[in-house]
Amino acid sequence: MAGITKWYVVHTYSGYENKVQDNIKKVVDNRNMNDQILDVRVPTELVVEVKDNGETKEVERKVFPGYVLVKVAVEAEDNEYVMSDDAWYVIRNTRGVTGFVGPESKPVPLTDQEVANLGVEDEEAEVATTVEVNYKVGDFVRITGGNLADYSGVVQEINTETGRVKVTISMFGRETSADLALNQVELA
Repeated sequence: MAGITKWYVVHTYSGYENKVQDNIKKVVDNRNMNDQILDVRVPTELVVEVKDNGETKEVERKVFPGYVLVKVAVEAEDNEYVMSDDAWYVIRNTRGVTGFVGPESKPVPLTDQEVANLGVEDEEAEVATTVEVNYKVGDFVRITGGNLADYSGVVQEINTETGRVKVTISMFGRETSADLALNQVELA
């Protein structure tokens, strides 16, 4: 097929994303359609959750629950990109697929800008990492570790990039700012 490829978004039943991905890949291999359907992905991110007891746990979560990205070879017709009928049929009739994202379930490819923003072409960015905590700026928290353990204060700033949190505590009658690790603080 042609050398032009485009990414499409396929809507699935929630929780069936990985199954749909596996099923499409199996059919592509069985029907030798590797030149038409080139890639199937379920974008995920690694989330670091900080529990109430200060424990951290890494959890892999789907970035777009209910959606699968499919890279398909296309041909240009009348200023539009069109996938082959075979590729459309295989994707659309995969168990768990409810349709393509687009008007009236007509497949509309992602733009180059959308692909760049999603990072799907970037192999390194296939699994992103984020940190999730159960407290937010303004919450009253208790410090659970370090020299300031058992003090309480108010969250002023959360920096998930560096894994730090700034908490204002009252010590010796004065407001003091403490810079702590995310897992050294819990909701009071």
